[in-house]
Amino acid sequence: MSYGLNIRSSGALDFVSLGALVHRLDPGIIPFRKAAHCQIHVSGGEFNCAANLADCFGLQTGIATAMVNYPIGELVAERVKAMGVRPFYKRFEHNGVSGPNIAAVYSDQGHGVRAPMVFYNRANEAGAMLKPGDFDWNAIFAGGVRWFHSGGIFAALSQTTPELIIEGMQAAKAVGAVVSFDLNFRAKLWGISGGQERAVSVIRRIVKHVDVLVGNEEDLQKGLGISGPEVAAKSKLDSSAFFGMIDRVIEMHPQIKIVTTTLREVHSTNRHNWGAVAWINGQTHVAPTCELHVLDRVGGGDGFASGFFYGALAGESPDEAMKLGWAHGALLTTFPGDTTMATLDQVRAVAKGGSARIQR
Repeated sequence: MSYGLNIRSSGALDFVSLGALVHRLDPGIIPFRKAAHCQIHVSGGEFNCAANLADCFGLQTGIATAMVNYPIGELVAERVKAMGVRPFYKRFEHNGVSGPNIAAVYSDQGHGVRAPMVFYNRANEAGAMLKPGDFDWNAIFAGGVRWFHSGGIFAALSQTTPELIIEGMQAAKAVGAVVSFDLNFRAKLWGISGGQERAVSVIRRIVKHVDVLVGNEEDLQKGLGISGPEVAAKSKLDSSAFFGMIDRVIEMHPQIKIVTTTLREVHSTNRHNWGAVAWINGQTHVAPTCELHVLDRVGGGDGFASGFFYGALAGESPDEAMKLGWAHGALLTTFPGDTTMATLDQVRAVAKGGSARIQR
């Protein structure tokens, strides 16, 4: 059974993401209002996939993004380099006072009955200033690119970022790349840039260019403006509600070949049940479920998407790609930060049903 995609067999770059980089301040389990110190994680919904695919899965990946010439920018660039991602930067000069800035995300981990808390400072963000014409796609794609990815977080940042996403997707399509988009609907971000009505009109225009769509039922409803499932889910791990919406998605966007998402039932901040589902070229696929003991939940969905994309790019079967995504996303919740610290051997072991027994 195939994915229904024409995946190029080779290219100088296996995968290129377009999105904004951020630095996430993480005081661990201490709430921000009582925090005395933080770890700094470099992240970005779109960047995370490129970082995971390079560092864990060994692919040649790139990120097209904004970079600011000031110490936070240097910190971020160092982490991009450390993850093995090739940067294509549109550079901005910082004025020493107000920016432009690399956005800050504040996110404590929560614990037990206390949920994690996420809020932002995206004021005067360089990433939001990106616009069509800022990147030379012909140069970026000159050696060939197999897969191009962006997401709803970047689309929500300004009036110009959705136009840049469409420009990048059209350029990627012209050189034969698969195009994916993670809906990643963030109500707080869309709330200050036109609300859900604008979100739907923007995302529908973007998704016309997309082959592979990542998003859960809520993403599909709020991002694409389609009605909710007729079948109420019995639990958060019940795939029927997701599959019940696919016909409407494909009716609206018949060129889409894959729709996939994770399933997560949260019992407490640190105890989740975890699964994944996909509609792939007319066939339904359901990953196993397992119980997670979560250290840091941020980035788990990007971890799933990365593993799934790798499976498709590596020529694995759709079922195997699902398992690799499910396993990598599960592993990612056991590390601090948004990007992977897993090895491909670990991912394959978990995908095969490996245990947490000590490896001697």
